[in-house]
Amino acid sequence: MATYIYESTDTTKPVQRFEIQQSMKEDALTKHPETGEPIRRVITGGFGYAATGNAPRHADMQRAMGGGGGHSCGSGCGCA
Repeated sequence: MATYIYESTDTTKPVQRFEIQQSMKEDALTKHPETGEPIRRVITGGFGYAATGNAPRHADMQRAMGGGGGHSCGSGCGCA
């Protein structure tokens, strides 16, 4: 089950945000399951990285930074 953030959409009231667990296969809710008030799913973004063209890859950055393993971030990227 995924956890989604929803918020109220009634402009006459303060916005309320809450979390609801539901299957990823289910459609987004349009009404609060308990109160019936109109709601919408809040789109939240994670960190995404898409390399295009001549953008350096992680392995290239490791070499440029003298990277090996054992660094504090755990990725071996070369950070101290």
